[in-house]
Amino acid sequence: MRVSLILADGTCFKGESFGYEQPVSGELVFNTAMTGYPELLTEPASRGQLLVMTYPVIGNYGIQHMDADENGLPTNAESEHAQAYALIVSDYSDFYSHWNAKESLGEWMKREKVTGVKGVDTRELTKHIRDHGTMTAKIMFDGMPKPAEYLYTNMIPEVSCKEPITYNEGAPKRVVLVDCGVKAGVIRCLINEDLTVVRVPWDYDYCNMEFDGLVISDGPGNPSYCSDVVTRLQKFMANSDKPILGIGMGCLLLGLAGGMDTYRLKFGHHSHNQPVILAGTDRCFITMQNHNYAIREASILGQWKVYLKNLNDNSVEGIYHTRHPWVGVMFHSESDRVDTDTRFIYDDFIVKL
Repeated sequence: MRVSLILADGTCFKGESFGYEQPVSGELVFNTAMTGYPELLTEPASRGQLLVMTYPVIGNYGIQHMDADENGLPTNAESEHAQAYALIVSDYSDFYSHWNAKESLGEWMKREKVTGVKGVDTRELTKHIRDHGTMTAKIMFDGMPKPAEYLYTNMIPEVSCKEPITYNEGAPKRVVLVDCGVKAGVIRCLINEDLTVVRVPWDYDYCNMEFDGLVISDGPGNPSYCSDVVTRLQKFMANSDKPILGIGMGCLLLGLAGGMDTYRLKFGHHSHNQPVILAGTDRCFITMQNHNYAIREASILGQWKVYLKNLNDNSVEGIYHTRHPWVGVMFHSESDRVDTDTRFIYDDFIVKL
């Protein structure tokens, strides 16, 4: 079917549908990753996104088997279901070839109810987002009603677990993982480090639990919508010296709990190739990121310090406390996947437990 992508500023791009044929609205972002579309579409931080892929050919290796591993975590995906609302590509490949492929991307998107648009000039669309910033947009089908306007709300309850889940019970050290939209890769990394992981809902009161360290996960949206999480984290920090690791959204929430300010980036960081540098050194790392907000550097005061910075836009990519073992990073440091060079984030956290 013929499809129109209508941006909030009135700009229109035309294309054709693949996947689930349903009008939808959401937040339009572009991602510069060349591969990994199953992981991107299932990543909880992608909730609400109309995802534009800058790499021109998408779908050529299909969708792999998304089974559950021995811990009940999905394989070849970051959550059990699709989280992005739509996928927008230049050239969709219906023919796929991969030894572990189960079905085409379009077939999977139909089942997961993800709208697909192909034939869009994604280079021009990406340039428009870069120039004018991330904005809302609608995908409209000829002969179908318009979708409702997309409203910015707290989407973390939609992607967080509903009750505590324990992994790897019996390991010598125990960490609480506050699920603001955690990726399966993060849980798997913690398990692989021989930790008992107690995954709790985003609004769960963990302050009186027995554990050795606290991890605040990544997640979608604006950190200012999560004041309850910040208040609880401040309470915990005021009464405990236990190690804290914040990842993505978790880093932003840690910053807010430490008295810092956050702000919206013009077009966010959505890619597998964001260069970050360790402050005060020449050590650079290529990282995976998916967020629209950052910590304002001028608000990092007192015993809080800048840990890492982004080499593209000089934004803060990490913070740490000089007195307490509290660290936050804006990137996804999954040591069991492709991002092995930032495994030290986990190593440094575990040493302090």
